[in-house]
Amino acid sequence: VQLQASGGGSVQSGGSLRLSCAASGTFRSLNSMGWYRQPPGKQRELVAVIAGGGLTNYADSVKGRFTISRDNTKTTAFLQMNRLRPEDTAVYYCRVITDRLYWGQGTQVTVSS
Repeated sequence: VQLQASGGGSVQSGGSLRLSCAASGTFRSLNSMGWYRQPPGKQRELVAVIAGGGLTNYADSVKGRFTISRDNTKTTAFLQMNRLRPEDTAVYYCRVITDRLYWGQGTQVTVSS
C-alpha cells in the first residue's frame, strides 16, 4: 500500500487548509484512515480517524474545527481544517490500516499568529 499525502502549507491563525491522503496498491479493504500530527518537540498524536463503516473520532483539541471524510471509493481521506490555531502547527501524517498499518510521508502545516 502506498500513501500519497498532500495539502499542507502555511496559513495565518483563523485560516483553513485541506489535507488529502490517497491510498493505492493491493488491499482488500481499508479498515480505517486517519491523520496524526507531531508538533515540534512533542510526540505524535491522534487528530482524526474514520473507520471503514464511516464512524469518526477526533482529538478534543480539534473537535468542531476539523472534519475528516472520504471519497466514494473510500481510498482517499480528507481532513478539512478550519479556524486553525498556532498550536495546530505540526507535521501531519496519514495512517491507514488494512491487514497492516501504513504511514504516509508527513506534510507540514504551519499556522502563524
